[in-house]
Amino acid sequence: MDRNTFTGLFLILIIFIGSMYLMNPSEAELKREKILQDSIARAKSGIPAPAKTADKATEEAAKTVVIDSNAFKGAFGAALSGVSESVVLQNELLKVNLSTKGGRVASVELKGMKTFDGKPLIMLDSADNKFGLTLSASNQEVNTENFYFTPSAKALTVSQSDSSSLTMRLSYSANQYVDYIYSLKGNSYNLGLTIVTHGLDNVIGSKPITLNWQATLKQKEKDLSSEQRYSSAYFNHGENEVDHIGVSEDEKKELGEDGKIQWISFKQHFFSNVLIAKNGFEKGTLDVKVPAQLGLVKSFSANMQLAKGKDSNSYPLEFYFGPNRFNTLKDQGYNIEKQVDLGWGPLKWINRVAVLPIFNGLEGMGWNYGLIILILTIILKVVLTPLTYKSYLSMAKMRVLKPEMDEIKGKVGEDNPTLLQQEYLKLYKKAGVNPLGGCIPMLLQLPIVMAFFFFFPNLFELRQESFLWMKDLSTYDSVINFPTIPLLNVNHISLMCLLMTVSTLATTYINNQTSGVTGQMKYIGYITPIIFLTVLNSYPSGLNYYYFCANVLTFAQQLIIRQLVNDEKIHARIQENKKKPETEKKKSKFQQRMDDYMRQQQQEAKKKNK
Repeated sequence: MDRNTFTGLFLILIIFIGSMYLMNPSEAELKREKILQDSIARAKSGIPAPAKTADKATEEAAKTVVIDSNAFKGAFGAALSGVSESVVLQNELLKVNLSTKGGRVASVELKGMKTFDGKPLIMLDSADNKFGLTLSASNQEVNTENFYFTPSAKALTVSQSDSSSLTMRLSYSANQYVDYIYSLKGNSYNLGLTIVTHGLDNVIGSKPITLNWQATLKQKEKDLSSEQRYSSAYFNHGENEVDHIGVSEDEKKELGEDGKIQWISFKQHFFSNVLIAKNGFEKGTLDVKVPAQLGLVKSFSANMQLAKGKDSNSYPLEFYFGPNRFNTLKDQGYNIEKQVDLGWGPLKWINRVAVLPIFNGLEGMGWNYGLIILILTIILKVVLTPLTYKSYLSMAKMRVLKPEMDEIKGKVGEDNPTLLQQEYLKLYKKAGVNPLGGCIPMLLQLPIVMAFFFFFPNLFELRQESFLWMKDLSTYDSVINFPTIPLLNVNHISLMCLLMTVSTLATTYINNQTSGVTGQMKYIGYITPIIFLTVLNSYPSGLNYYYFCANVLTFAQQLIIRQLVNDEKIHARIQENKKKPETEKKKSKFQQRMDDYMRQQQQEAKKKNK
């Protein structure tokens, strides 16, 4: 093999090993998959779940806290007993159920939105979330979630132009109490919450108040594994830096070391439960776990110390329960839109500065999203046409030089690759051809191709939008379904991914014909599309549709350019360039480096001969 062949095979090996590494499931994922498959098997066979062992039963019993009302007499003791009732707040977008038990947000429904199976979209479920304050009262720590609050109203409906508030009160005495003041505006995803402690300075002392918030989020999208991959806990710190934990495994983090925390978010793929503290959180912990139970995405837990503001007895907070639409999150302020993963480094800025504004402009036309993706791809291809033309022209030059290169190879032989490479470089220098001229334009296009890899999977606008046979552009389209293959975790074949792969192979074939490549290098380009078939099979059909459109347009571009580029004229131009004196030839940076390389090789050869 010559150097080019070896380099190509080495790069393919890196891609293959990298793909296998990224796709290789962790030990925790294997355990969860085994538990999941066992649960499914038991459900199909009708076998009941195994009984808990004595140790587990004892452990869970130890976690159960029995409240003795006598122990809390004088510390909200009268609120230990009561009836749990639901208080409904709603506007055009939200239906919020508050519970008198704990005064908390029990559940939130997003109106007009459905889960993948057509059920109402519930952000928080009453049985799977907790919210309360830990207070030091009468020398004992109590949590407000254990007490019954008194509401100021039984229901509250807010119209589009109105705003109103409702108070949930936990009384210590007639003039001493904790108020949860909920406020709601029309046509808004925001629920205000101001916590006020009145007359309790001598009761709770100077110890900080800790807010405890827990939630287990249920599946809302078709592909549970994909939803888990894009779900994690986000927070900001320092100078509005945004970070996250718990992407692929259980994770816990201490917060507050880099300054106050302005907000925390329990983020799912396309929806977020965000808690904003106007005064900030001093410090705390954030915990994420991936449950093994079928239908659950992730479990979140936050324990945060509330920071005091100008009014030491008032803590203004605000919930955001809504979609991860970039512009909607941006309107909330505090850089919350940064939790939409648009890529890293330059990829993020390509998406934010170029792709997203163009997409928003096309969306304003009211077109189908499949058509928008097609138009977006056409715009991209038109912008990149000069690079595509330059790449094709460089490959055409190399194709024209192929007979001369074969002749040199026949004379020199393959036993001396260094000498063969030197002769090739001399030919390139005489002909004025840059062998990397076809690669550089393609490399310049690569960041844009990679940017779309982050853009489409995180685009809320594609959720439950159909096009052709694809019912939902935000998830895969399965044309063939089969039992899950262990380790690979594959149970379907995506038709659009299949079409994308076929179009990529066709484009590779045309590129091989254009460049005139032969031998082993001719087949290397066919390996990568096969690898990506397995990788992209479970990715959104919108992403695969974009790649398919890009391949078809590239194929059409090359056919047009092929008609414009004349091999005979290129050959004549090369021959004329070879006749020019060396002093008249303008050297490129590549040619200058090649000259330096050749001189270095010649000097080393002379030293060896001495």
